[in-house]
Amino acid sequence: MKTNNRLILLILVFTSVFFNSCEKDFLEEVPTEDIASETATETTENLFLVVNGIHRSLYITYGSNRRGGVGAFMMQVEALGEDYVMTDRGNNRFINFYKWIDNRDASDSDNLFPYRVYYRIIRNANTIINGADQAVGPIEQRNAAVGQALIYRAWAHFQMVQLYAKRYVPGETNSQLGIPISLTVDQEPAERPTVEAVYAQVNKDLDDAIIALEGYTRPNKSHLDKSIAQGLKARIALVQGNYATAAQFAEIARVGYALMSRDDYFNNFSDFTSDEWMWGSHIQEDQTTFFSSYGSHISRNFSSNNIRRNPKAINSTLYDAIPDTDIRKLLFDPTGEHLNLPAGVTLPPGGVLKPYTSQKFIAEGTDDSRMDVPYMRVSEMYLIEAEAKARMGDALAANVLFNYAIVRDPSYMLSTNTGTALVDEILLQRRWELWGEGFRWYDLKRMDLPLNRNGANHIPSLAVELDIPAGDDRWQWLIPQDAINANPLLKQND
Repeated sequence: MKTNNRLILLILVFTSVFFNSCEKDFLEEVPTEDIASETATETTENLFLVVNGIHRSLYITYGSNRRGGVGAFMMQVEALGEDYVMTDRGNNRFINFYKWIDNRDASDSDNLFPYRVYYRIIRNANTIINGADQAVGPIEQRNAAVGQALIYRAWAHFQMVQLYAKRYVPGETNSQLGIPISLTVDQEPAERPTVEAVYAQVNKDLDDAIIALEGYTRPNKSHLDKSIAQGLKARIALVQGNYATAAQFAEIARVGYALMSRDDYFNNFSDFTSDEWMWGSHIQEDQTTFFSSYGSHISRNFSSNNIRRNPKAINSTLYDAIPDTDIRKLLFDPTGEHLNLPAGVTLPPGGVLKPYTSQKFIAEGTDDSRMDVPYMRVSEMYLIEAEAKARMGDALAANVLFNYAIVRDPSYMLSTNTGTALVDEILLQRRWELWGEGFRWYDLKRMDLPLNRNGANHIPSLAVELDIPAGDDRWQWLIPQDAINANPLLKQND
């Protein structure tokens, strides 16, 4: 018991101070959270303490209020897209991503932030994967820990290769430079492998995770089970243009889940116990991160300087395209007054009112920024299956779309579109559905589409960049200079 308590303390305390330490400490080859690997892998119970440490690392604060874990990564990429609108400079949080500056500054600490955290997650996962065989305890518990670690390793590599490399081009060799693949705790400096090699490793890890997690029942949705590996397989196959695989895994991943009712969608969207949520973080009251949390940036009701001055809005042309009978239209207010909030919810006192602002995300209160953070929902699986089948010319694509869309809009009719028109309809539904959850910029990049913020409610002097051509070098983030300084084998992006 004493050893376990020390392990928990080291996981939580060292993680919390990680970003206050030397800027280069993330590149040092040390075991998970600086815990002796023999202790972390001594028993299967200890393996799960490390797994829990990774879960917690997704939403802790890393030294700055703009670095609140994965929620901050979601804000970074939302700011790069066209559907998410900054209504004011506010306190400057994520403004330089909105302008496409930070992603192209190799010396910027916010460009470094995802690189540091994702590789730290990978190192922690590797501690489990590399050392699990020696852990004493039930084989089922060992497999569950290893399976979750494999998912984390795959997911972190996938997230980074989308940021720091050129897009995956379906049907080509994809010999463009990817990101370093890390499979051991003591990773030696290495050159960047190809994008194809990164995706191959990611898929292998997920395949292995599906096997390891067979029969595992997780305690809650912050833990990862087989369905999350299957959902990621679908997500990744869509990027790779492997549409049959994407459709297959999207369909099986959502088994046992259900779409939210219209009432729940409006009143209780940010609840990870919902049947629709597949994976998310739930922040306990004693673990609140206050002004760095996802809710402190994107909720409509928390009283932060950022939200009071810069409430986040939807692209006005995207809003106008939502049918009046669709529940998702009620999650945004073209007047900005928000007179139709869920019961008990109030706007933060002293805040400005801006048109087209969102009330999709609601924090615990004006004085409590806690809010569950969504990483995967069943609606995404419907949309992946529909898009994949539409791109293959499968006549069932419209039926998949109907079964999803009718739950959001009771007036929705079975689409008669086919081919490109049906794909475009599905993509529009995807934009309505996943607004604010960190998907749109990735979608633009995977489809090789330009950024186009024209004709909407973006403020040109604030956004600065209204057009970015498809294929422009700026679609790939620069490799952080600290990483290059620590590993001279790394080649910088153009």
